[in-house]
Amino acid sequence: MAMQAEEIKSMIKAALPDAEVEITDLAGDGNHYAARVVSESFRGLSRVKQHKAVYDALDGRMGGVLHALQLTTAIP
Repeated sequence: MAMQAEEIKSMIKAALPDAEVEITDLAGDGNHYAARVVSESFRGLSRVKQHKAVYDALDGRMGGVLHALQLTTAIP
């Protein structure tokens, strides 16, 4: 079962309330997305820790329900 872009966005926003989140469906199949997440909470974190924060927000769905997520994180 595929995830909807809005569901991904909602899960990220729930974990990172200040985040600006843009989701793009890369293949039109509901399994391959790109996400751009901008959050002040990333300040002082390495890129790896920023990405981990986003993956943690997805509550274990990466690699299962959500097959692929091309992730870009940034600080405002």
